[in-house]
Amino acid sequence: MADTIIERCEAKGLRMTDQRRTIAAVLEDAADHPDVEELYTRASAVDAGISLATVYRTVKLFEEAGILEKLEFLDGRARYEDAERDHHDHLIDLNSGEVIEFVDAEIEALQERIAAKLGYELKGHKLELYGVKTKTDKGSG
Repeated sequence: MADTIIERCEAKGLRMTDQRRTIAAVLEDAADHPDVEELYTRASAVDAGISLATVYRTVKLFEEAGILEKLEFLDGRARYEDAERDHHDHLIDLNSGEVIEFVDAEIEALQERIAAKLGYELKGHKLELYGVKTKTDKGSG
């Protein structure tokens, strides 16, 4: 299997223009879950000739090819991440919009047990938790 987004696009036979390569590289470097507007900001900083419409079309193409996964959280913005990343779940901070990735063995095992209890073999899942940071009491003691 190809390692990078560009390599996977090429392996799927997608025509990779310079602008698509730039967008793919920006996605590859993203440590967060950018939306199209953020991808546009980052890509146009590399190549000023990239338009917002080009980013929209490219993201849609990559998503349809199974290269990107579209994430839709409660903020109404479609965000994207590499579809080939290791499994993880998301905790979304409702105040800041920050998306925190995590893996918890207990949650994974519980989901398997629930599926088995209901007579199913789990083939996949998506878990999104939404919350706000709790205040810590700094003055007690």
